[in-house]
Amino acid sequence: MTTALFSWIGNTDLYASKANKASELGPIGQAASSGTYDQITLLTDFSANKTKPYVKWLKTITGAPIQAKVASLTNPTHFGEIYEHVVQTLQYFASANKDDYELVFHLSPGTPAMAAVWIIVSKTRFPAKLIQSSLEDGVRTVSVPFDISADYLPDLLRKPDEELVRLSQGLPPEAPEFENIIHRSPQMKHLIAKARRVAPRSIPVMILGESGTGKELLARAIHKSSAVKDGPLIAVNCGAIPKELVDSELFGHKKGSFTGAINDKAGYIEAASGGTLFLDEVGELSKTTQVRLLRALQENQVVRVGATEPITVNSRLITATNRNMLEEVAEERFREDLFHRIAVAILNVPPLRERQGDASLLIDTLMEHINKEAENQPGYEHKKVSVSAKKLLITHPWPGNIRELMNTLQRAAVWSTGPTIDIKDVNEAILPLRGKGEGDILGRALGENFDLQEVMGTVARHYLSRAMEQSAGNKTKAAQLLGLSNYQTLSNWLKRFGVEGE
Repeated sequence: MTTALFSWIGNTDLYASKANKASELGPIGQAASSGTYDQITLLTDFSANKTKPYVKWLKTITGAPIQAKVASLTNPTHFGEIYEHVVQTLQYFASANKDDYELVFHLSPGTPAMAAVWIIVSKTRFPAKLIQSSLEDGVRTVSVPFDISADYLPDLLRKPDEELVRLSQGLPPEAPEFENIIHRSPQMKHLIAKARRVAPRSIPVMILGESGTGKELLARAIHKSSAVKDGPLIAVNCGAIPKELVDSELFGHKKGSFTGAINDKAGYIEAASGGTLFLDEVGELSKTTQVRLLRALQENQVVRVGATEPITVNSRLITATNRNMLEEVAEERFREDLFHRIAVAILNVPPLRERQGDASLLIDTLMEHINKEAENQPGYEHKKVSVSAKKLLITHPWPGNIRELMNTLQRAAVWSTGPTIDIKDVNEAILPLRGKGEGDILGRALGENFDLQEVMGTVARHYLSRAMEQSAGNKTKAAQLLGLSNYQTLSNWLKRFGVEGE
């Protein structure tokens, strides 16, 4: 097995080579002299007249082959540039060494940003042993007690990549209207790229997704990026209108057409003319209303209830539903001809549990919003979420999606008695999983983003938290509730899955 040491060259290393003292080898010199390495790769943003003498000096300390790679940085704390150079170097090494190899990253030399990138890379793309060195303690292995996710990769690196993707795919320029959709997951990036493509067009759009996923927010972003952005956006929740008033509300009515019609009234479709009509929960419309809506869309005309003269309308149509529309059509609950008329472009918003990396970002953003909204309320103090509480929030399946997450954070902020929302506050704020939650977790799609350990962890954390709450923190009783042999076994489970035991 090839053992390879990777490190940035730091100022301390350069000083050590000039001092030429056996007791002062510098961080890299200490590692090279105390360990056995088959290869040493050094990254440097120093000039050649500093790097070459250092490499020559280091060769007097170790017999391992040394390779120095120049990494030109605009700033030694620029995370994006540091990450890019590190990954390129490691990819080259991996392609040149097909056999088994062990990577060792030295954290001490260079800037804190360089050390941070080594940790990020070791916990994501290139598993490695981490070491650090000092005059007092020598060289020792660093134990990082938690995995650092790729969620934390700096946006500074992502932005140039995303710009290249945008240009290569022929996407329209960046639309600030989509910036309100908080995301970093590949699933949402793909969805928004599709939404930006369809936004300038006049074709009807259907947005599918579970309740609370942000379908209306996406519809508003599409409207603001469309050719009719200066026109009105009329949003209608079809499921909230009483059945006897649906036709009047959508198509309008003439004075005296029914009891209570004391004036002529324009319907939502007419009011949206020149702008966008957003019909949320369109699957709730009755068959009779579906027929009238299809006719209005085909002819760009509406006839108010009680009237005979048509009124010309011209609006962009966006619909949304949490129903399975293909199933609705197959069961003849929704007209097939209307479905094909309104579902020219279909956008499927993924549930929060499938948006890899978005939960953490949403928690931070939503807490900022909650703190801002409540800052003028009597007695309210700024809240932050503890690490353990955030971990529980991230792993929860959220059947109600972003809306449920927002409401849970608001409840937790109210329940917490201090400035920190801890795991106890979150456990009290989270609603019990509905009966279909088990079906959701058992019915997840297998594929690239499926993580069996994450699914098992979600289930374990849920029942561990419930048992601790039900037993009022009594581990012996909680162990009995869970069918575990003793409280020590329970303690091991609590520690393993990051659930507080007290």
